[in-house]
This record gives sequence, structure tokens and C-alpha cells, in this order.
Amino acid sequence: MDRSANKAFNKLAAVKLTTEQQDLEKQIFEFCKRLLVVKERGVFVVSGDAGTGKSVILTSIFNAIQKMAKDKTSIFYKTSNYLLVNHPEMLKLYKNIAAGCPTLLKKNFERPTTFINRSYKKQQESDIVLVDEAHLLLTKSDPYNHFKQDNQLQEILKLSKIVVLVFDEKQVLKGKSYWNKDKLAALVSSKNVHYYHLTEQFRVKANNDVKDWIKALVEKNISAPPAPQKFDFRIMNDAQEMYELIKRKNRIVGLSRVLATYDFPYRLDGEDYFVSAGNFRLRWDRNQPQAVLPWAERDDSIAEVGSVYTIQGFDLNYAGIILGPSVRYDAVRDRIRIHPEVYQDQAAFNGLAKRTDAEKAKERLILNSIDVLLTRARLGMYIYATDTALRTRLFQGYLNR
Repeated sequence: MDRSANKAFNKLAAVKLTTEQQDLEKQIFEFCKRLLVVKERGVFVVSGDAGTGKSVILTSIFNAIQKMAKDKTSIFYKTSNYLLVNHPEMLKLYKNIAAGCPTLLKKNFERPTTFINRSYKKQQESDIVLVDEAHLLLTKSDPYNHFKQDNQLQEILKLSKIVVLVFDEKQVLKGKSYWNKDKLAALVSSKNVHYYHLTEQFRVKANNDVKDWIKALVEKNISAPPAPQKFDFRIMNDAQEMYELIKRKNRIVGLSRVLATYDFPYRLDGEDYFVSAGNFRLRWDRNQPQAVLPWAERDDSIAEVGSVYTIQGFDLNYAGIILGPSVRYDAVRDRIRIHPEVYQDQAAFNGLAKRTDAEKAKERLILNSIDVLLTRARLGMYIYATDTALRTRLFQGYLNR
């Protein structure tokens, strides 16, 4: 079968915009034109849940702006513009798009730190800067990643006349990039700020009861399981059985992978680390910065378990999701309970120690990671919980629906 529709490249680079997306694109163009004419600075904030097409919009807009930057009759003529994303897998995707598009250059896609350090070194100011996954921008200095200032967005605003950013506070995953709407609003507050919220969901091809079930779970509530429908929703009692199902789906339609919460040891030291759940044991996703394709699209990744960091921003057709030991059942309250102390990505909590709500913030980061995992699948999602009590509670509800 033709699997070209599975490629993230095609989803971003060759897609027809919806009415809502066209309206947003028009508003962004008018916003940029007006500020370029009056020579004022401004920020356009695009918000929306996972799967609402935020990256699609940025790709379309950046392609159009770069084309007009070569048009002598356009207000965008000779403007210096960049698209930034603090996500290595997404950066690979954007550079792949640039390689296949005559109006785009790879050098105009950068990580935020690269853009900031280069701009200061050359004392350059850019005209229009688009920021994808702005919720991943650092809110603290990070010398390890060569960022010495206090806040990446603050620096980008200093170095850019117009900033267009997409933001989803439910996808904040680390303490060193701990954003919320209030913090964002305070930083971008000026007379030239415009907000637009995307609402139309494109990724999860399911009835509202599936989406409502996901929303409830990431707030620690266990609601009634979704009714049988075209979207293949299953609670699994065996992780290996779930993996076999994912492999079958991958052979049929492709783009089907197992994902897990960051509850299993993993280090970037060249060794293989494994996710174990019952009789299931599979290697974690391997760090391959030189790989051309994103993790989800590599053929070999069917033999790996994806993390929130490799799958964020990408679609799957079918996802098998392992909820690890940090996600347990609270029988007294009949809801889930998060245990940050056993979460293996303790580095995600760096920068939270001085907060008065540190424990609550840790819990929120883990719940956000679960939300990211549960919103990847387009056609079907299978869930296995390592906590026996939680697995039993979810499985019994699923059987009795």
C-alpha cells in the first residue's frame, strides 16, 4: 500500500489548510505587514491542543514569507527571517522540508540557542522569527546547552522585530522550561500582542468520548471507557500482546509504535536500555542525531520503545502506550496517583527545587508527558499499566463498557 501519507514531511509541506487555518494565516500576514510598515515590534501567539495543526500553519506561513522575501514588490522583500524549534526531531523534519522546497534554506531553521548566540555574535537583528513548540523554550540558563541568559523567549524578543510563536502549556515537560499562560502573557505584554486559539482537532480520529477520557486521565480521573467505534481503543492486560498487535498494525498501515512514560532507566552513554513490563522487554529509543528521518518514521524503530521526547510533535497511526511505575491507582479516591520519586527522568525536575509548589509542579510535568503520549495516535490506541491495581481497574471498566 502507498504509505506516503504517513510521512510527517507530506503532512506539513503538502497540506490544504482548513478554513480556520486560512483565517489564522491571513491574520498573521496582516499582523506582520502592519508592523513592518509602521516599523514596530510585536508578538503573535498561537495556542491550541496537540493535533490542532500548529506546525502545519507555521510551515505554510514561513514558506510564503520566504517566497515574498524575494519579491521586490512585497513589503517582505529582503526581510531576514527564521523558524526556530527546540526539538531535535522536529528540526530534522523542518530541514528535510527545506531540502525539498526551492523557497526554503536549511540555514533558516535553527535551535533557539544557536539563533541567540549567532545573533549576538554577529550583532544581527532578524525581522520575523517563527517559534514552533515555544513551550520547550528554556526559562532558565543552561550552560550545558550553551545558553547563558535567563529566558530564551526574552532573548528572541530582543533579537527579533516580529515573533510568531505556537504554545501549548500542556506540553511543558521540563522544569528548566516551565511555562504557563500567565508567565507567557507577562513576558510578551506590549501594545502589539495578538492571540489566536486553534480548536479544530486533526490527529485523533475518534469520537468525543475518547478525547474526554484522555482529558480526564491527565487530570488523574478515571472516567467511563469510550464506546466501541472506528477508533480502535483498547485497555490491554499484557504488554507483549500489545506489542504484537502494534507490529501487526505496522505491517498493514505503518507508523505504529510502542511508547512509554519515562519510568525506566535510560542514559545517553551509548549503551542499550530496556523497557520491561511483565513478559515484555524492548530497547528504549536510541539517540541517533545523524539520522535523516525522525524516530517514528525509521523502519528500525518498530523494535524500540519511544519516549515523550522522540514522539512529541509527531503523529502515529496506532500507539501502544505503557504507563510505568510512576502512574498508580488510588483505590480510596478511585483515581490515579502520580509518584514523582520513582520517575526515571529526574533531570526533568531540575529548576523546581526552589518553588513552593515543587511537588505539584513535578506531578504536572509527568501528567503533561502522559498527555503527549495519549494524543499521538490517529486511528487507534492501546494502553497497558504496569501497576497491577491500575491495570485491573482500567481493564475491568473496559470489559464492562
